[in-house]
Parts: sequence; C-alpha cells; structure tokens
Amino acid sequence: MSSVSEAPLLDIRGLTLHRGARKILDGVDLTVERSRSLALVGESGAGKSTIAMALMGLLDSDRVRIEGEVRHATEGDLVGADETVWARLRGRRFAMVFQDAASALNPCFTVGSQITSPLRRLMGLSRAEAKSRAIELLESVGLNDAASRLSAYPHQLSGGMQQRVMIAIALACDPELLFADEPTSALDVTIQAQIVRLILDQTRARGASCVFVLHDLALASQACDTVVVLYAGQVMEAGPTEVLLRRPRHPYTRALAACVLEIETETLEAPTGGIPSFDRMPPGCRYADRCPRALAHCADTRPPLAEFDGRSLACWNPE
Repeated sequence: MSSVSEAPLLDIRGLTLHRGARKILDGVDLTVERSRSLALVGESGAGKSTIAMALMGLLDSDRVRIEGEVRHATEGDLVGADETVWARLRGRRFAMVFQDAASALNPCFTVGSQITSPLRRLMGLSRAEAKSRAIELLESVGLNDAASRLSAYPHQLSGGMQQRVMIAIALACDPELLFADEPTSALDVTIQAQIVRLILDQTRARGASCVFVLHDLALASQACDTVVVLYAGQVMEAGPTEVLLRRPRHPYTRALAACVLEIETETLEAPTGGIPSFDRMPPGCRYADRCPRALAHCADTRPPLAEFDGRSLACWNPE
C-alpha cells in the first residue's frame, strides 16, 4: 500500500456534474500528482473551468449535483463535503488565480488589505507581521517598490501588475495546489509568458502542484508535465506532455494541434462545427459528429478511457 507521501494529491474518478437535466461533466478521470503541473485543455465549453471550480468547492450545491470521487491524499473524498470543510481547505490547501484579475480584485480595497486579509484570518498573523509578509509576497512575484504598492487600488495598476497581485494573494498561505484559470487571457502577449513562468517558478519553489486551465496547446506544451484534453465534459486523451503532443492519437487532440499558430505558418486547419448542445448530447463519444474518423457506433457507444500507447485514450478509431 502506498504511503500518503507517495499517493497523488488528488485522485478524481467518475466526476460527473449535472445542472438540472444537463450533464456538464461526464465521468471525468484525472490525477493531480504532488509537485507537478497539469493542463486542462480544450475549446470553450469543454468543462475546464467547471472542473477547477468544482475542485475548489465554489459551485452552488443548490444548482448543481456532483457525483463520483474527488479523493484528497489526507482529507479523503471531497464530493459532498460541506462548506465548513471547504472553508478550511481554501487558501491553506487550495488556491486559485482567476482569469481576469481586474474583475477578481475588489476595487474598493487596497492591494495591501486584500493580501493581508487571508494572512491575518487564516494564518493568525499580527497586522505588522501580515504587512511584512505582504511585501515579501509582492517582491517574490516581481513587483518593484512593493511597500508602496500596498496602498494602491487595483485600478492604479496595469493588467500585468494586477495579475501578479492575484498570484501573490493565491500563494499567501502556501497552498499545496494552485488552480490557474486562463491566467494570461486578459494580458498582452508580451507578458503572457512572464506570468506563466512566474506561476511555475513560484509553485515549484514551494513544492506545490499546479492545474492550468488553457485553450492554448502550445502553451500547455511549454508549461505542464501532463495534459488532459477535454471535449464537452469528457476526457478524450490524457498523458505526459512529451508523449501526448509528440504523437497525439485522438482525432480531437490532432485537431487542436493543427490550430496552433506558429511563425511561418501558412495555413490553419480549423475543425468544422462546434460543441453540441448539452440538451442534445449523443450517448456515445461527444466528438463523434465532428470526427473525420468516426465509425458507425461512435455516436451510440461511449469508448472507455483506457491505457494506450503511453497515455489514456477514449477513442474507437485512434490515429
């Protein structure tokens, strides 16, 4: 039997999420290893952010129903955990960098108050200790003149500075797992790589795990140890980055790879069609109606997520 230190940080099996009669996530399996980075990739509507929000306990239990297992190495199964449990985990164990820092930061409070609040509430630091720690955090994420930034309001900072503040807040209590939900989508391309590198450097320095929510397969290839490809709430393909992207086997992963824009790219092979409505999902593979390799039974019979060629794959007719 594996010891706690050898067990994955999170082991997710059969994660299924219902909103009314619609099944938004459908039997998602994935593993978050300790001190490793994982990317959830796919088109809008794939379920990437929904998974991150579910794993942070941020979804309204009156509006959604979650099934399956989310097993934490020491806390056990978190599916069905009440708000008391999540309040203990958020900040101290799990933290999140949201997509748009300008919207996530409170415009009515200074940067200093938003960083020191979790330090005082969750870690019990005094006012002076929290201020000193806040300055250290801002310096660690690359903000110059950190002491003076404490009195600034979010609107007085650039987009890149705001995102660095968000990262500092998320890392304030040294969480073991950080979720980064499209952390560069609202930023200029010139600083996107800086922010991704900052998140990776800071989590690795702390021995923490990181789950990125991304559209960009090229960015995932540069930043993450493992890639999980999602489509309409189902896992299509998952595995070590170098294995999966060197030779993608699922037609959908290949379609995503064909959309990567690189210097000297002359043509882009954008996939036709779009994600089907959650009100009319096929009972089999949800990608079947767009797949150039679909067989007669693909839309009727869901392929199992099975080990194949060094990765997990759900496809009846792989490349």
